[in-house]
Amino acid sequence: MPVEVSVIVPIYNEVENLEALYRELTAAMEAQSRGFEILWVDDGSTDGSVEAMRTLARRDPRIKLVLLRRNFGQTAAMHAGIQNAEGDSIVTIDGDLQNDPHDIPKMLDVLDKGFDLVHGWRRRRQDAWLSRKLPSRIANALISRVTGFPIHDLGCTLKVMRGEIARQIELYGEMHRFIPILAHHIGAKCCEVETNHRPRQFGKTKYGIGRTLRVVLDLITVRYMQKYFASPMKLFGMIGCICWALSMSTLGAAIGMKFYAAVDLTGNPLLLLSVLSLMLGTQFFSLGLLGEVCARIYYRNSSRQTYEIREVVNLHRRDDRFHIRAA
Repeated sequence: MPVEVSVIVPIYNEVENLEALYRELTAAMEAQSRGFEILWVDDGSTDGSVEAMRTLARRDPRIKLVLLRRNFGQTAAMHAGIQNAEGDSIVTIDGDLQNDPHDIPKMLDVLDKGFDLVHGWRRRRQDAWLSRKLPSRIANALISRVTGFPIHDLGCTLKVMRGEIARQIELYGEMHRFIPILAHHIGAKCCEVETNHRPRQFGKTKYGIGRTLRVVLDLITVRYMQKYFASPMKLFGMIGCICWALSMSTLGAAIGMKFYAAVDLTGNPLLLLSVLSLMLGTQFFSLGLLGEVCARIYYRNSSRQTYEIREVVNLHRRDDRFHIRAA
């Protein structure tokens, strides 16, 4: 049966979950009439996940492996899977068993109704409230308001999309969270459906509350891309935020000295530092935007990728950049 659906699973240290995820994925995909393949994309695992995936690939030729040379991040792993997928429809799903594979047939049916991308909504999310749920809700509300794209759960990895749409989206940095927005930006018709979400059984999450600021910076990038066709900024955006925070704090201190201590602001070093920090922050953000444009031009013109593949298993596609072998 020809491959119609490619299921892409980024894997990073999920050895305990692989066997159960394989059984659930195959059961869900065999329940519908489409031919399928499952692409495990290993993102530099060190816990035995690669050996477990090789065992599954030897057992089932529908299991195909893309092994990256090191840990490049979830966005790069997802991009590698999309670029090596054969199916006309592409499914992305986490490897931690929290997404329910049995939602995939339902989402494929919705895709057949004329949509280009169907993304999941973990309405009853089974995660810690303070470290996962609360930051996610705040981020989703902020992103929806800034981008004008209505969405409840941008962080859900479970998505189903048409292959031509998925391959047009340029993924790098940590932009996998914004796939629906990026797809909508190029004219894709998107739809959100409720999906089942389950508590993690094995292993530990690779993400925490510390990623919140990175999401905010990515949001600034996406908004800039929507209006000015640019790319992510990380380093210069971070430095700019620090400079602006310093400017606001020193300005507040100077104003407080003026009103409560009657200190003359003429030549006040705190006021001068506030102005200097504000100017530096603005300059760093400007440099970040210019640097992102240059990086985008570089990757596009040189055909470079944000990942390097060490080996693939069971794939029929041919690429001189990496070694291809059977299981």
